[in-house]
Amino acid sequence: MFDCIIVGAGPAGGTAAYHLAKQGHSVVVLEKEVLPRYKPCGGGVSPIVAEWFDFDFSPAISVKADVIRYTWNMEDPVKVQLETKEPIWMVRRDIFDHFIIQQAQKQGAELRDSTEVTGIEFKSDHWQVNTANGAVAGRYVIAADGAKGPMAKLLGFKERKRRFAGALEVETPAPAGNSPVIHFEFGMVKNGYIWNFPKADGYSIGIGTFKGGEGQDFKKILTEYSNKMFGVDINTNKQYGHPLCLWDGEQKLHTQNAVLAGEAACVVDPFTAEGIRPSMFSGLKAFEAIHQALSGDRNALEKYTEVMNNEWGADMKWAQRIAGAFYQFPKIGYKVGVKMPRATNTMAKILSGDLRYSDVAGKAVKRLSSGLIPGFGG
Repeated sequence: MFDCIIVGAGPAGGTAAYHLAKQGHSVVVLEKEVLPRYKPCGGGVSPIVAEWFDFDFSPAISVKADVIRYTWNMEDPVKVQLETKEPIWMVRRDIFDHFIIQQAQKQGAELRDSTEVTGIEFKSDHWQVNTANGAVAGRYVIAADGAKGPMAKLLGFKERKRRFAGALEVETPAPAGNSPVIHFEFGMVKNGYIWNFPKADGYSIGIGTFKGGEGQDFKKILTEYSNKMFGVDINTNKQYGHPLCLWDGEQKLHTQNAVLAGEAACVVDPFTAEGIRPSMFSGLKAFEAIHQALSGDRNALEKYTEVMNNEWGADMKWAQRIAGAFYQFPKIGYKVGVKMPRATNTMAKILSGDLRYSDVAGKAVKRLSSGLIPGFGG
């Protein structure tokens, strides 16, 4: 009988596992893939996450980048030097996710990878999680199995507020001596953007839409961008399509002895599509809730829902409003918003936790919607 069963070995599951095990709780992490496993993701992480742990993340960081370059239809470029305390981390998810799980294992957590969940049932005072490799019993469950995982449905979360976004990504080699510059392209794709996140040995190039609308030929657009901007033929590399589960409103994230975390809880930022930091935040809060529940707090899981809705969801309301306005007027947003260095550094402060969307969103939405100065240009 484990104190907690965590389903999913991503950033949310790994974060919760580490902290629960460090507090002396018996924890098992169930992961359907074999670790380390490839995960399509740009891999940009705010260094603020280091404050939530007591170990050094350096082995899991591919490169650090403090320069961002924007383009509109591959033209009108602008380069911005970040003024943050530390550059943005560029990580490969197979290495990053596995690294956190390894730290959890050092604290006593057990990993069972290549173990897919097939069903779940509550037995008077604990959960029995059925897998292809047998049943596992635990007093509490954290469902952190991602946007497409079955756990939310198995736990009875029938109607969730979520908005699916689509993305296509490819990992490619980079020219020798490639500098760590983060690239964003607006204009070629509607209701989203293209990115190129540098890694030590290549690029992570992707395209995504975050608002919905008519279908677009992601492969064609990404092929043109990669060829013209970087001399890279993405068709010589494997491409990965994947969904993103964007935040789309406050909702209940707990049930009998169980909580949702990570993309299963729909925590992805609806404006930037940032997912790693919010997933780790939810994993941290899920740990706190389960730890308190194991200590006898009967309202701990209900408090988890309140904390996530108040500390994360409240600000995502503003992110959603900014997204709606920005993607409605993207050209205006680019010319008098994105191109202003102050805008990028304000965004960086939001990603690092020094600012919240609510601090800047009111003025931003009003000006963008009126067609004047959008976003964070102020």
